[in-house]
Amino acid sequence: MESRGAELSGTLLERRYRIDTMIARGGMSSVYLGLDTRLERPVAIKVMDSRLSGDRSFLDRLEREARTAARLHHPSVVGVYDQGVDHREDGEIAYLVMEYIEGGTLRDVLHERGELPIPLALSVLEPILAALAAAHEAALVHRDIKPENVLIGRGGTVKVGDFGLVKAIAGAGTTSDSVILGTVAYLAPEQVATGAADARSDVYSAGLVLFEMLTGTPPYTGDTALSVAYRHVNNDVPAPSTLRQGIPAELDELVVRATRRDPSVRPSDATAFLNELRRVRSALGLHPVPVPVPPSKVAAKLPSYKPARDDDPPTEQITAITDYTDGPTVVKPRQQPASAGPMGTRTMNRSDLPAMPQHPPPAEAEPEPAQQQQPSKRQRERARGKRLALIWSIVIMVLVAGVGGTAWWLASGRFTDVPVLAGQTLVKAQERLRTADLVAKVVHEPHDEVPIDEVIRSDPQSGSKMLRGNEVTVIVSSGLPEVPRVVAGASLTDAEQAIREAKLQPAQNASVNDYSVEVPEGFVLRLVPDPGVKLKVGSPVTIALSKGKPPVAVPAVAGMTKETAYAELRRLGFEPEDGGQDFSADYEAGRVARTDPPAGTKLDSKSSRRVKVLLSNAITVPNVTNQKASDAAKTLREKGLDVEVRHVLPGGGRDDATVVSQSAAPGTRVKPGTKVVLTCLF
Repeated sequence: MESRGAELSGTLLERRYRIDTMIARGGMSSVYLGLDTRLERPVAIKVMDSRLSGDRSFLDRLEREARTAARLHHPSVVGVYDQGVDHREDGEIAYLVMEYIEGGTLRDVLHERGELPIPLALSVLEPILAALAAAHEAALVHRDIKPENVLIGRGGTVKVGDFGLVKAIAGAGTTSDSVILGTVAYLAPEQVATGAADARSDVYSAGLVLFEMLTGTPPYTGDTALSVAYRHVNNDVPAPSTLRQGIPAELDELVVRATRRDPSVRPSDATAFLNELRRVRSALGLHPVPVPVPPSKVAAKLPSYKPARDDDPPTEQITAITDYTDGPTVVKPRQQPASAGPMGTRTMNRSDLPAMPQHPPPAEAEPEPAQQQQPSKRQRERARGKRLALIWSIVIMVLVAGVGGTAWWLASGRFTDVPVLAGQTLVKAQERLRTADLVAKVVHEPHDEVPIDEVIRSDPQSGSKMLRGNEVTVIVSSGLPEVPRVVAGASLTDAEQAIREAKLQPAQNASVNDYSVEVPEGFVLRLVPDPGVKLKVGSPVTIALSKGKPPVAVPAVAGMTKETAYAELRRLGFEPEDGGQDFSADYEAGRVARTDPPAGTKLDSKSSRRVKVLLSNAITVPNVTNQKASDAAKTLREKGLDVEVRHVLPGGGRDDATVVSQSAAPGTRVKPGTKVVLTCLF
């Protein structure tokens, strides 16, 4: 591939895509900045290694994976425009045509800055997980998440590329249990041990990317790929705070959970990981920040291109580690890829070639009789003139034929008619276009009546004149449109765009909105009907939005001490404040009498969370019977009560008279200032 890279500059693939400058080189492919000469737009062209281009099984798998990736419509996924094989004398060139992102990769940011600020690391990871969530919803696993596959373009947009490519390469002449394909620094343990990969494998790799953004280095390094692979299998990824101080415990826990060796205890997929990330960010009070565009990777205009990098870790094949334990690791011998097959270039012996027809030897000229008379000088000149006239006649005839042929070609021979395609199957339509020397560009579009894989129309229409080799857009029915899969937590704008792309009409209805602990207010909660339901073109799809966290009832704290009541309110997210005092016959002074709002009142995220706490000022009446009237009166007045002393017998009124009864029973709670009547005999 390295020697071939320079030769490809200026190459035109399938008479359409011009290869210009190499952007990046990996273990299995190289990426070039190129030009779509028909649409006149810059594109990124990924050219597969020549060892893969001749493998029929790889080409079939690459086509399937490219189709799947092309169906991923998400703002954080690099668009796949086309896929093909250019057949050349020196072999086939398999390629992918992708969206060109003018900028650089996350690797460039890490090269430039090292460890990233925590808000920036989370702002980069969120669109990565959003892209993976869309892929996992479509049952597509990336298998090779790493900083080199995270592109950062204008405005700080973050996009993930190379969806499905590893799966396609892995099927080229290898067995899943003998050869592993990927970047060992980011491989999940199960990929190393068995070659198996699912959504949780992408979660592991994304966790390692977060680890590297926070610390500036991946958790495992080594002299060889296998030494790094062993550590994935036999070691737990450490918390980022072991390498960098100041990382919150919540973020440490998130990284450790995403990178557990046991897949069952990781987040189940990227959607779950994304929700956990948003909860952690909300708990830490962090907000998204702009993502910087790597300056060294931005091409101002064509054809001022970016230089290729050779220091990025490649996607490579390593032998599988079959013992997925902490014990000794057993390694199977690596098997060599299968032969390139009949599509590859091969050497043949001349003896194997079919016999060539033999031409008879030229007849020997008859010797001139000795007595034949020699021609005169005039006869020789006449013969020479005839030969010259014949030669010029032939030259003129060739020129006339050439000019006539060229004129025919320029006038009409270059053009061909677009055949009738509407109503044909896709296979039949492609065959008709090939016969007419035209190229088919297939676009799938939902339709209420036209069966799946049947042509609805073409652009240009049938009968139109076109230059041979040009492209005809064939609009093929994908059947009734389906409600798209929109990840919970997506923005309203993204959901509306996905619904419109599915040829359906987005709608809103406040009655379907609901509260959610996980999805922030104003973001998508679900779609109604559910994703996958088939509808007629233009049918409404209601977007249910989150109303934020559900309302919380004010707890009953009456009777508690002030400190206990404040702690309980704060635990539930309320803000307690002093509401003064209030009388309550049920609770003694200093205990909580009531709250404002009252207990049981439900407050949502839009309501004020302030709760006033009112303490009881009730006075518990002491027992003063059998005491001297003067002492009893003093005791009651010290409690804050009013006192009246009454004498039953005439002539009473002595200060040392004994109290025989009191109007307020001992132990009852009364308001401050309440009058208590003391009765004495004398």
